Amino acid sequence: MSITIKDVAKQANVSVATVSRILNNLPGYSNETQERVEKVIKELGYQPNEVARGLINRKTKTIGVILPNVSDLFAGEILAGIEEQAYASNYSVMICKTNYDNKRKIKYLQTLYEKRVDGIIIISERITQDFYKAIEMIKIPVVLVATQSDYPLPFIKVNDYQASYDATTYLVKKGHSRIGMIAGSEGDIISTIPRVKGFREALNDAKITFTNEMITYGDFSFESGIDEMNNLLKSYPEVTAIFCASDEMAVGALSFLYKKGIKVPDSISIIGYDNTATAERAIPPLTTVAQPLKEMGKASIHLLLDSSVKIDQIYPHHIAERDTVRSYSE
Repeated sequence: MSITIKDVAKQANVSVATVSRILNNLPGYSNETQERVEKVIKELGYQPNEVARGLINRKTKTIGVILPNVSDLFAGEILAGIEEQAYASNYSVMICKTNYDNKRKIKYLQTLYEKRVDGIIIISERITQDFYKAIEMIKIPVVLVATQSDYPLPFIKVNDYQASYDATTYLVKKGHSRIGMIAGSEGDIISTIPRVKGFREALNDAKITFTNEMITYGDFSFESGIDEMNNLLKSYPEVTAIFCASDEMAVGALSFLYKKGIKVPDSISIIGYDNTATAERAIPPLTTVAQPLKEMGKASIHLLLDSSVKIDQIYPHHIAERDTVRSYSE
């Protein structure tokens, strides 16, 4: 038979209400009473019912996470930070994968509302008008990670335009002038459009003429990196350096070039984006734009739980130099 709060109250010679206040860190008891109750809890091995406590506190100590995909390393890094900080804050996490389906996003939002989560983190999703209206209706705190919107929602991300500009400029400074780009999903306003803009403007500032043949579009995946590397070599065979809009695509490009006997970086240089674990494990190890993904995940928990934290946060990026970019300028 399981130990109940009534058993604790009886043995500690206090009321059930006093035990409840102690469990929920509410005032109304002496230090001596608190010590006695906590001693009894330990002796009896009482485990508070979190659901019941949630009804009292209106807190379930649960955070929902909505994201397009859980299988890629980009999402995995952010989730690792979220889970680690949530655990440290005595919260649990529920994960909902949308597969880029807007109806699914709204359905999961309703599910999380029904589960009485205390907050929701949305990773790398586009906030449509319908989705935002649904967020407004449930009145649960929401934080965006690796995305932002025109709606008043707090966010944590890097400056994708500037990061892309810096990656392209890095290649220019290494002496490359025939630079191509394997971009993400065409028309994606969250990541693709600002990264393409940064790429084009960096070329323009370096007095390098941009042509449509210099860019192809994938979907951020390893497989699309293979396909688009093939397409880019056909459209722009003179290319000597390529900026890939994700590490997954960059490693796909490396795989394709390896199978074709094209050496990296001797013949073609590659720079990726994200600095996931796959960048370090690639052969050769991948030079990439580093986002502090795990730290961004941790920060999203702080932003949800602490109202004093700055609302909109642009995190720093840097170039993580490894072995896939050849210099012609040294």
